[in-house]
Formats: sequence, C-alpha cells, structure tokens
Amino acid sequence: MEIVALSGIAILAAILAVMLKKYNPEYSILISLGAGALLLWMILSKISPAISQIRELISAAGISGEYGVILLKTLGVCFLTQLSADSCRDAGEGALAAKVELAGKLFIVILALPLFQQIAGSALSLIGGGA
Repeated sequence: MEIVALSGIAILAAILAVMLKKYNPEYSILISLGAGALLLWMILSKISPAISQIRELISAAGISGEYGVILLKTLGVCFLTQLSADSCRDAGEGALAAKVELAGKLFIVILALPLFQQIAGSALSLIGGGA
C-alpha cells in the first residue's frame, strides 16, 4: 500500500506549500520541489521489477534489445519532462514549462530515429525499392 504513503506525502506537501505561499513563497516552492523529488525517488525505487518484466517481454517477442533500450530511455524522458514542467508551473513559470515540454518531445523524436529508419527500410523492401 505504498500508494497511500505517496498520496499522504503529496497531500501534506501541498497543504504546507499552500500555507507557506502567502508568507514565504520561496519556501513553498522548495517544499513542492522537495516533495516531488522524494516521490520520484520512492517511485523509481520500485520500478526495477517493471523494467525486468519489460525486458523479458521484449526478449520473448524476439525484438532486438536495442528497441527495449529506446523504449526505456523514452519513458525516462517522458517522466522527467513531466516532472520538470510541473515543477516550473508550480513556480509560476508557465513559459519555461512549455519549453521543457518542447525539449522533451524533441528528445523523444531523436531517440526514436533508429526506429523510423528501420520502419522506412522495411517499407522500402516491401515495395521493392530496397537494395
């Protein structure tokens, strides 16, 4: 029932942040960022079984390990981008959050380029255009 602990920490941090925002907005932001980092650490400490399961599924499906690495890196970029953008929004920096989200999307496209190349090569070979 770790979700209960995670939820409790999040609610407690939110209440503290709201209470401090009126008097010390800088501490409010620090509490929010600190709680976010703690929650991320708690979540990442439990992710290894999921990663192992994903690796097993990729191996069982006969898919190249390279694609599994791309998948895991992409998921990491998504999670970090979301955390960073939300933290920027909490600090009142909506424009900065939008830039972080744009950067995350671009990094995902860059990470996926090998997959696009493989798909394009497969499509060309299917239509007879590949060498």
